[in-house]
Amino acid sequence: MGATVDIRRAADRFHTRIDWLDSWHSFSFSGHYDPKNVNHGLLLVHNDDLVSAGRGFPNHSHRDMEIVTWVLEGELRHQDSTGNDAAIYPGLAQRMSAGSGITHSEFNASAHEPVHFLQMWVPPDVQGIAPGYQEVDVKAELATGALVKVAGGGDDAALHLHQAGAELWIAHAPAGALVTIPDAAHAHVFIARGTAALDPDANLETGDAARLTEAGPRPLTVGPDGAEVVIWATA
Repeated sequence: MGATVDIRRAADRFHTRIDWLDSWHSFSFSGHYDPKNVNHGLLLVHNDDLVSAGRGFPNHSHRDMEIVTWVLEGELRHQDSTGNDAAIYPGLAQRMSAGSGITHSEFNASAHEPVHFLQMWVPPDVQGIAPGYQEVDVKAELATGALVKVAGGGDDAALHLHQAGAELWIAHAPAGALVTIPDAAHAHVFIARGTAALDPDANLETGDAARLTEAGPRPLTVGPDGAEVVIWATA
């Protein structure tokens, strides 16, 4: 099969709406299921969540999953069964390795303002490890406007994933910038904020995604207001 580019519009995602949560799911999740939309490469979950002030997800458990949380606005309070207690804010990347089993909660740290964040899951390449947690502030790197390797299985990423075949790249790109999508078997390009163009006929707006398969490195041209671009490059 040759190279493919599949554009997915923001409004076409699965949608969960309850009194305190407005969540958009790029892939099958919870009660939403489509057997043709369960992953793109190793990326299994890509949720775009808005949580009301003072509300959130009570204790729940995970096993054998690498979970990365990226806050767009506000602060998210994380507590888990291994003793971690942290407030995650924009620019602070978080990775939780569920491993042999972990229980955690996630609540809006503010009593007044909503929190907006992405949560993304990839499977580990080793099962049953001890649960783990890592957070790294990458604001200074993002301020350059360059594409930053926020998470990956190697030693050159801010967060270490227990998955050699997955990398997370993020850019706070200025207007008119050219972002080169990494060369990977599967690339999931998500526009968290702003606009960008992938080829002349593929304009992407906030919440839109492009799923590239065997497409090689591709240029992404950022729109006039800049963009926050979140890219998973995986096997």
